[in-house]
Amino acid sequence: MQSTVGAMRQTAARILVAAGMPEGPADRTAWALAAADAWGRGSHGLMRLPFYLDRFAGGGANPAAVLRQVNDTGPAVCYDGDNGLGHWQVWEATQVASQRAGQYGIAAVSVGNSGHCGALGLYVAAAAEAGRASVAFSNGPAVIPPWGGRAPVLSTSPIAFAMPDEAGAVIVDLATSAVARGKIAEAAAAGRQLEVGWALDEDGEPTTDPAKALKGMLAPIGGAKGYALATMVELLTGVLVGSNLAGDVADPLSLDAAGSAQRIGHLVIALDPSRFDVDGNASARMSLYAKRVQAAGGRLPGAGRKLPGAIADDDTLTIPDSVAERIAEHAGRLGVA
Repeated sequence: MQSTVGAMRQTAARILVAAGMPEGPADRTAWALAAADAWGRGSHGLMRLPFYLDRFAGGGANPAAVLRQVNDTGPAVCYDGDNGLGHWQVWEATQVASQRAGQYGIAAVSVGNSGHCGALGLYVAAAAEAGRASVAFSNGPAVIPPWGGRAPVLSTSPIAFAMPDEAGAVIVDLATSAVARGKIAEAAAAGRQLEVGWALDEDGEPTTDPAKALKGMLAPIGGAKGYALATMVELLTGVLVGSNLAGDVADPLSLDAAGSAQRIGHLVIALDPSRFDVDGNASARMSLYAKRVQAAGGRLPGAGRKLPGAIADDDTLTIPDSVAERIAEHAGRLGVA
């Protein structure tokens, strides 16, 4: 099905409001879903909407959640997400981190007791638009075994980083698993087999069957090094922020878990580059680095991706028919045309 960012954003927002979300959080969540599809990140885009609606209906997520401030020292802020969806909450955390970094040079904002936040790179890209360098972390349901182990302990443990440059921003957005779990669900919805090396079945054996992979585990990227990175993210989110470790986070893609709260932890750190530039030449060094990457035949991470403010309502989106049908079913159930 073909549509536009604006049409799908507006439709998704109306559905979320009908499901009990206030307009502001619903609009930001709908934007994040449509923007992920605009970035080509369908695994974190509108295909997720039916699962979130199932969690609202099942009682596992709170559509009327509010962000409650737990702590504020100026450069360090902590919020309780009230078991709400993570998209609008991490967006707010990023806005606060960007603003406070302008005051203090650096700021860190955490959101605990939250939900899945979609494409983590969207938030650091927004910070880059505000002139900040930033890094963000989040946890989720356990899908990666410890190195040498045969049971899931760690989530995909995503890491996102962005830094402004002349062309917009360098954007790094990656899971520490060989692939994001949403990619597995996307393949299952489309009836595609997985690439070799992406996933393991329930017995820890390699599989290319997305249905078996959804019940099994994901391989860490880069072997033991990926496991170490995933551990770092889990300690910064599940342990430091909370409320749940990955092993206790409900699977957002499972209807059986729709009644269980996720209580995910997110952490956003923003820096004002001007406060860390020893000689005032950081911008020139950024340009030089970009030229060297291009001269070597490479490209900067995130090259070609539109920054959040440049994603237009008339940008074209293509979503699987199966996803469109599920969204239409929920819309009908909620009385949304």
